[in-house]
Amino acid sequence: MKGRMNNELGSISIDLDVIATYAGSVAVECFGIVGMAAFSMKDGLVRLLKRDSLKHGINVTIGEDNRISLDFHVIVSYGVSISAVCENLMENVKYRIQEFTGMEIDKLNIYVDGVRAID
Repeated sequence: MKGRMNNELGSISIDLDVIATYAGSVAVECFGIVGMAAFSMKDGLVRLLKRDSLKHGINVTIGEDNRISLDFHVIVSYGVSISAVCENLMENVKYRIQEFTGMEIDKLNIYVDGVRAID
C-alpha cells in the first residue's frame, strides 16, 4: 500500500521504496550506526549492506489510517551505548520522515543485528 494524501489540488502518492531509501539515508547519518544489515536465510549470516542498497535493511508498512511503521535492521559501532544510539535513531528518523512525507509515524522497531569495530 502506498502512502496517500489528498489536498485541494489533488492527490499525492508516495511509494514505500522512496520512504525506505530516505529512512536508510537518515539512519546511516546517525552517530553509532555503521550501516544497514541483511540476514541471509541460506547461511544464517548477517551482512553489512552497501550504501546504494540501504532500503533492503528497512521494512516499511502503511496502515489503514495512513500511518507509517518502520522496521530497521542495523549494525552498530563497537563500544557505543546501543540504547543511546537507538534513541537517537528513533528521534532523527521520526522527525525527518514526518517532515519529508507529511505522514505520521506509528511504530519504529529497531533490530540490532550486529556490532562492528570502526576502522
